[in-house]
Amino acid sequence: MPDRGNAHLMLLCGPAGAGKSTHARRYGAAGYAVASVDELAWAAGHPAVHPLPDDAARRVADALRSRVEGLLARGRDVVVDSSFWSRASRDDYRALGAAHGADVLVVYVDTPRDVALARVAARAAAHPHDVVLTPEVAAAFHDGFEVPTPDEGPLQVVPGA
Repeated sequence: MPDRGNAHLMLLCGPAGAGKSTHARRYGAAGYAVASVDELAWAAGHPAVHPLPDDAARRVADALRSRVEGLLARGRDVVVDSSFWSRASRDDYRALGAAHGADVLVVYVDTPRDVALARVAARAAAHPHDVVLTPEVAAAFHDGFEVPTPDEGPLQVVPGA
């Protein structure tokens, strides 16, 4: 369980199939509130098949941000399970955390491409974290992912395989 100073905001990032949701569950068991983009999409009636239409994706992104803001405002430690595929998306949530006085850590789930793509290929939309992507979309998401670097701020790299 985190210490009781500032709230902690942990941003799990990595391409589809990296293992972010598995890590999020571990942090949840350690006392973090989990904010998951996949769970919010599922709850909003979007099956675990992506990409979502633009308007639905915006609503889910807004819901995720609202959930994180609400948790931080209550002083909760939060782990966000999302791809954070770009530095800009990570910077946006770093600013959100700073606005709430939270200590922010990016956790990059580093998984070999072939492992991540095989995990995605085995998905069947059975639950929120079983998001189905076509092989082409999964490969494009993986290849377009901007790997975080230490110059962005606090960073921890964990294995996803």
